[in-house]
Amino acid sequence: MSEALLASEAGTGAAAPAPTSGARQFWRRLRAQRAALVAASVVALLVLVALGAPLLTAIEGQDPSTYHPDLIDSGRGGVPIGSFGGISAEHWLGVEPQTGRDLFARLVHGARVSLGVALAATLVQVLLGVGIGIAAGLGNRLVDQVLSRATDVIVAMPLMVLSLALMAIVPSGFPRPVLVALVIGLVAWGSTAKIVRAQTITLKELDYVAAARLSGWSTWRIARRELLPGLAAPVITYAALLVPMNITVEAALSFLGVGVKPPTASWGQMLTSADIWYQAAPQYLLLPAGALFVTVLALTVLGDGVRTALDPRAASRLRIGTGRKREGKA
Repeated sequence: MSEALLASEAGTGAAAPAPTSGARQFWRRLRAQRAALVAASVVALLVLVALGAPLLTAIEGQDPSTYHPDLIDSGRGGVPIGSFGGISAEHWLGVEPQTGRDLFARLVHGARVSLGVALAATLVQVLLGVGIGIAAGLGNRLVDQVLSRATDVIVAMPLMVLSLALMAIVPSGFPRPVLVALVIGLVAWGSTAKIVRAQTITLKELDYVAAARLSGWSTWRIARRELLPGLAAPVITYAALLVPMNITVEAALSFLGVGVKPPTASWGQMLTSADIWYQAAPQYLLLPAGALFVTVLALTVLGDGVRTALDPRAASRLRIGTGRKREGKA
């Protein structure tokens, strides 16, 4: 509640009960969803693997870029020597066809790139979307019309086509993971801006925002102190769903050859050349595809769980439904 509204009610002397911590309520609702907890555990494990990739590969004694030509059969076109793609005590998941690079090392280092790019792109989308959405919602009619039409143009543009065009004109010396994150974030902020604008228009009609205006607060102060707390729940919810979408986009760009370039490991880049090896070395295709599938699924389930935990109406509907079931059993 606004400080201005609290100040106007301070003279009444009525003691209000202390509200329950929002973080505690969120955690309690999230714990009630077993699927979300499992997804959160999977995501936490993936993040730990990505952060600890250098340590894990050091324990294995390999790195993602060293070639091992002695581990591939050149007479058969570069197929790994040994069972299950060359799995051994030195190479836990086997080696890459034609090059002999360690698959485990490339897989865990690819997690760093895929998750890092997705999180950075999501951050750019949220910052741009929140800023433009608040400006459109609080601005006058002209500002709202200009920003809303610009947002509509961004939303209408095909993401992959525009990303491919932007990636093609940037010099090759620019760090590719950074470029991919910037391109995805700069192209795909429109939906976030539309959500924030709609929520801002709703919030600015509430009493505590009106009290802040009557107190003489500036537009920037109202946005920072009154609107941003109210926007936190929908923005966090949508951001949680953006991360798996951005992982998929990064993988698609790398698969098309305009994303992360070799020798940098990326799940999408690994899939680029894996399609011709699905019979001779199926693990080369299945491992990055499986990692991508599990990551996207876990993040999607976690995002849906966060949405339910942050939405009190969802919890109310759940309690009402449970109550009806109990009455029916009685």
